Amino acid sequence: MTSATATPSAPANPRSRVITASLIGTTIEFYDFYVYATAAVLVFPALFFPTGNETTSLLASFAVFGAAMVARPLGAVVFGHFGDRFGRKATLVTSLLTMGIATFVIGLLPTVNEIGVWAAVFLLVLRLAQGFALGGEWSGAALVATENAPAGKRAWYGTFPQLGAPIGFIIANGIFLAINFSLPHPDGTAQASDAFLAWGWRIPFLFSAVMVIVGLWVRLRLVESDSFTRAEKKGTLRKFPLGLALRRYWRRLILGTFIMLATYVLFYLMTSFTLSYGTKATTDAAQAAAQAAGTPFDPATYVPGLGFGYTDFVLMQIIGVVFFGIFTLLSGPVADAIGRRRLLLWVTAAIIVFGLTFTVFLLPQADPKFTGALVQAFLVFGFVLMGATFGPMGAVLPELFPTEVRYTGSAVSYNVSSILGAALAPLVAVALWAAADGSPGLVGLYLSAMAVLTFIALVLSPETKDVDYEEIGRARRYRSSGRCVLGEPPR
Repeated sequence: MTSATATPSAPANPRSRVITASLIGTTIEFYDFYVYATAAVLVFPALFFPTGNETTSLLASFAVFGAAMVARPLGAVVFGHFGDRFGRKATLVTSLLTMGIATFVIGLLPTVNEIGVWAAVFLLVLRLAQGFALGGEWSGAALVATENAPAGKRAWYGTFPQLGAPIGFIIANGIFLAINFSLPHPDGTAQASDAFLAWGWRIPFLFSAVMVIVGLWVRLRLVESDSFTRAEKKGTLRKFPLGLALRRYWRRLILGTFIMLATYVLFYLMTSFTLSYGTKATTDAAQAAAQAAGTPFDPATYVPGLGFGYTDFVLMQIIGVVFFGIFTLLSGPVADAIGRRRLLLWVTAAIIVFGLTFTVFLLPQADPKFTGALVQAFLVFGFVLMGATFGPMGAVLPELFPTEVRYTGSAVSYNVSSILGAALAPLVAVALWAAADGSPGLVGLYLSAMAVLTFIALVLSPETKDVDYEEIGRARRYRSSGRCVLGEPPR
């Protein structure tokens, strides 16, 4: 079956195929992210970056983690170019295969004890390969969903690739927990075992091969969307989509980048930073452990956390991620009903307020049970906001650009934002955490500041709820709430 034989009653890609193809790739993407993020906290500082100082090792691990975000815009340009010139299907298959191979090979890497500094170098190279592949993955999945969506349901269809984030989190951390529980624990199940550090951490990386095979099977059955096929027949496809995007749609590239900023920062704080902060020992516990081991301890230089066990905290995160998934799905119909911009303005305002509450929820209390209850509430609130802001992005960014530059424009915006948000957030958060002597207050202020920038970008952006995909870029300006908000040169 080809898109040329498709009819309105027989769409080129049936709904089940669209949902599965857009969901499977982003699930693998976020699975890979969570596996790497968890290893970056629990494993890589000791096995790849043993500096002798816990905070320095963690920062080095997060620096390599963030390096992938620097490679993502390059992947966005390359995959966006081929996706806008030759179609979405081939680029989606290539990005998924590249990402899967890189993740699998990380699971085979020797450590610093075996090959010295080359271990960190190889890890960096593979992380860059992951980032390059991820640069084209999200946008392609979002386009598969939204370009095949029925009228009036683009935001709802756009939430399916977004669901990959909570599903990937649950799968990745479920595997980590299963491995952790199945291995011997001389110090109790709350901590990672020696066997986990020796070889158990490799299993989640190697398991990604199974998921990639399933994803490839689904995506190879896709055909091009009617939207892309019509543009191809009309001869509107461009030889150099990036040049057109930069020349004609540069305002939207900037707006899209900052619209996504708060979402990225919130996402990485709720997953990566909270895992670091939540599982780091308190000062008293660290001092007691040092005394028992007969090693020196300087409380003045120690950056304390909340002291939760890894297993306990991940289970708390999974509870929060369930709300992440629920509100991701709910956000789509709401965005279709009231508009993407209006919904995101309210959610972003809530994120600004949420950032001011970090010291309310995340400081240790006299009663450990009360501390646990506050942290669980924090995780639920944060992931609710995460779902509400992340869900509409599958429609918002693609809707800013016409078909001939849609892959490139949405991919560049999404991935440049990953540098400003995702690459910097873990490093900034750890630095602010250390600067505040273990208090998360400055980290919360950082989130609020980034959300203010997103709020401004949303105020300046158009409402795209009722814009026809075929007409984007053809009108001289869009209207939002009855007023002109963004002009484009006539075609």
